[in-house]
Amino acid sequence: MELIDQPRQAVARAARLSNAEKAAVIVRLLLSEGAMPRLTGLSLRQQEALVRRMASLGPIDRDTLATVARDFAERLDTLGLTFPGTVADALEMLGDRLSDEAHGRLSDLAEAEGPPDPWRRVAASDPDRLKPLLARESAEVCAILLSKLPVAKAAALLADLPEDRAHVVAHAVALTSGIGPETIERVGHSLLEQLQAQPAPAFAVAPADRVGAILNAAAAATRDKVLAGLDGADAGFAGDVRKAIFTFDHIPKRLEARDVPRVLRAVEADTLTTALAAGMETAPVAVEFLLENMSKRMAEQLRDDAEARGTVRGPEGEAAMAEVVTAIRDLADAGDIRLIEPEE
Repeated sequence: MELIDQPRQAVARAARLSNAEKAAVIVRLLLSEGAMPRLTGLSLRQQEALVRRMASLGPIDRDTLATVARDFAERLDTLGLTFPGTVADALEMLGDRLSDEAHGRLSDLAEAEGPPDPWRRVAASDPDRLKPLLARESAEVCAILLSKLPVAKAAALLADLPEDRAHVVAHAVALTSGIGPETIERVGHSLLEQLQAQPAPAFAVAPADRVGAILNAAAAATRDKVLAGLDGADAGFAGDVRKAIFTFDHIPKRLEARDVPRVLRAVEADTLTTALAAGMETAPVAVEFLLENMSKRMAEQLRDDAEARGTVRGPEGEAAMAEVVTAIRDLADAGDIRLIEPEE
């Protein structure tokens, strides 16, 4: 009879435990099994409450522990998804998937919910705005900054540093383990103040990219004349503009072969035929690249149509080829394809 009553007694003892005490029991069980739970997601008050419950609980018998663990497991089985409870946690979960503008606005909302975190604003800043900080701050501050950024952004910024400076900053990262949270927060506030003091750029796109976009839409003769003039005035800027220019001739070097069918679907059939007909005269390598990376049947049909179209010269042909390039750019800007970076 006593053995039969033991499970009932365990259920009764478990029922007398509060939810906070049950949580403390589960954490203690995980610790005993070497499964260290991550508690930093809890608020400071919740962490303090957990520690107090663990300190106040006495011995828990095996049957009561089994009852609490079973109840916990049953709750997990019925749980489908969990969502972050705050805007700040939601921003952290979404990471770089949001635009910089959206991230900045939502960061304001997140700070209104609780203590402001300067690092959210710093991490969401454009890399070009962070580069001056890396140039003038100490290696230790730069190491803290890189450690608080998303890995991809930190790697790109580190790669842009001069080699000797990059080595010093990378080594300084190894020395950041002993820095306290108060110092980290002070550094974050200092860097954020510097970022906010920077004047907002008048244009979102770099000068070379703006000129490159203009020349992309210009006639070939105009493009050549402008580049020749830039070579004489500022050879370095002219080189940056050339990297930003993407014309029909550049397709084989910049477009992945696997993305050709997707590009073709984004261009009107008549425009594509005109572009290929014009390209057979002015950009035969690009035309062959496109035809070789589509189905054989479609390539034969397009080749026949382009040859039947005859010679296309002047503005009509350039306009059609420009539309193909525009379609490629639009797909790349939307993230549907990724262009190959131009060679130095």
